Amino acid sequence: MIRKLEGFDKYVVIAGFGNVKIKNVEKFFVHVKEKTGNACVQFFDAKRVASWQHLYFAVLNAATAFKNKLHISNNLAIEILLYASAHRQIKKAVKLIGIHPSSREVAVVIMANTSNKASSLLNMISTLLVGSIRDDKLLELTNDKIEGIKDLFEISDIELEAKMEKEDEKKEALIDLVIEHAALLVTQR
Repeated sequence: MIRKLEGFDKYVVIAGFGNVKIKNVEKFFVHVKEKTGNACVQFFDAKRVASWQHLYFAVLNAATAFKNKLHISNNLAIEILLYASAHRQIKKAVKLIGIHPSSREVAVVIMANTSNKASSLLNMISTLLVGSIRDDKLLELTNDKIEGIKDLFEISDIELEAKMEKEDEKKEALIDLVIEHAALLVTQR
């Protein structure tokens, strides 16, 4: 999925990949950097992603932080990771929502100046994730993910119930709360 980043002259790709096998994450990141250069590319454990909206708003918040000179990191991809995790510390963010050798389902965010560049970077990432299968459904908030997402973002049942208007809106309420928790990162100075 390629979307124009509202308020910025940038394009964002958010994609999911299953059957991922990355034995050495550091080597993988070095290889990605060699192939993509200065492109903004960030990876997440898809089991810890609440939805594509979760990642889209992390990108939007990170880009806004850079625009307003309120960024925590000097690297936009790292800033996206921080906002997606709702934590200011890079090590904690990586531990909570980043990829690890055990990650089999991965989400990737790519930010580029043009839609074509974003698409070509996604194709390149696809080839680097050897043996993986593109599956954007991995980004969806499933019933299996709900408790893990609540724990990760420290969302209580009371907070979730207060956000819900109807019982069938539990997933939407949880996604909204994750986005709200991440947006509050800028206030944690």
